[in-house]
Amino acid sequence: MSNMQKEKNPMPSRNPSERSKDFGEVALGYTEEQAISEAERCLNCKNRPCCDGCPVRVRIPEFIEEVRKGEFEKAYEILTSRNGLPAICGRVCPQEKQCESKCVRGIKGMPVGIGYLERFVADWHNAHCEPKKTEIPSNGKRVAIVGSGPSSLTCAGELAKLGYEVTVFEALHVAGGVLVYGIPEFRLPKAVVAREIENLSALGVKIEKNVVIGKTISIDDLFEEGFESVFVGSGAGLPKFMGIKGENCNGVYSANEFLTRINLMKGYREDSATPIPRPKKAVIVGGGNVAMDAARSALRIGAESTVVYRRSEAELPARKEEIEHAKEEGVIFRLLSNPKEIIADENGNVKGVRCAEMVLGEPDASGRRRPIEKENSSFVIEADAVIMSIGNSPNPLIKSTTSGLATEARGGIIIDENGMTTREGVFAGGDAVTGAATVILAMGAGKAAAKGIHEYLSNK
Repeated sequence: MSNMQKEKNPMPSRNPSERSKDFGEVALGYTEEQAISEAERCLNCKNRPCCDGCPVRVRIPEFIEEVRKGEFEKAYEILTSRNGLPAICGRVCPQEKQCESKCVRGIKGMPVGIGYLERFVADWHNAHCEPKKTEIPSNGKRVAIVGSGPSSLTCAGELAKLGYEVTVFEALHVAGGVLVYGIPEFRLPKAVVAREIENLSALGVKIEKNVVIGKTISIDDLFEEGFESVFVGSGAGLPKFMGIKGENCNGVYSANEFLTRINLMKGYREDSATPIPRPKKAVIVGGGNVAMDAARSALRIGAESTVVYRRSEAELPARKEEIEHAKEEGVIFRLLSNPKEIIADENGNVKGVRCAEMVLGEPDASGRRRPIEKENSSFVIEADAVIMSIGNSPNPLIKSTTSGLATEARGGIIIDENGMTTREGVFAGGDAVTGAATVILAMGAGKAAAKGIHEYLSNK
């Protein structure tokens, strides 16, 4: 019998006053009882609208039905038949804008907590089962994967299941791409990412670290070494800036740099080899998930953390849950405000941000109301650090070192409907094509590219 309560079972989380002082995970996850109760809210609709909202087409009602019956390992098998990174997706996917937005239960109440259940199933499996090496007969064909972010890992896993010999080349000393350098520990523990990568390794995927494609070796070299196809999932690692006065002052960071130093280099630790200065007052420019991550990270290293965003709260692109967590922890929001200048002292160190108040006009090309500056509305926010989080562009290194690879004006690699670039045998997907987007969209692109590579090599 279905559980007809209108509210979803809330996600247990740590006390804000405690969690804001460390980098431990905020959300604690469902218990078995909570997971079963939430699964009982699913109506198991025949037309499965929730599946239409999932970029990788997870068989949502089927895995939830197994949770309802307490068959958690069977639920995991169904879940991973379409999604190779469920513990990650259950934590960072914007389910409220995807699968849960299509849930019938959301019409007269709250949708089923699909993301919460996905996380539960993956965590239950990881706590009770060790990765098992899967012997898949090799088809004798080799594929190289550039980068180890979500699109690359997904592409690698899909191809490995088809018998390809897959090697992932990662520029950094740790695999995971944006999952390890971009998303903080309090939202996505690195042990979770490492376990998901272990599961891929069990499929036979090889990972080579400290290899910068375009510097250490080129795509041409990969073909010469016997790889028959290459997938480029190098991400969007080139940060954008506003171009305002003072952006070259000491204490101005891109969110990319700030979060990499926090997440990957552990710069907040006293024993860190690359320590990060601890600001007293940090201003974070932007309103997306990355801005929330930067603001909450700055808070955890002792800063008064202020988010400056030029539109209202209704237009904030970050997930509602991340905004709520940031507010609970003490992040300050200065909305309808836009930086005009970064002010420095005589030594070139940041001492404040001059902003202007904004009002919202008619919708622009994005569909959101366009912010317009109010006259004579200048004000200053004191700060000794400014973190720019206004987006990233695709990494230009691959394009600059690879012949025959066309890109759009904004830097994204051009691909056809099968994921192939303008160079034969080279495919691409994720942020390297679209610019910065979500983890699950990158995974969907990796899955589509794997299908394209398989068709290409099968017909070659």
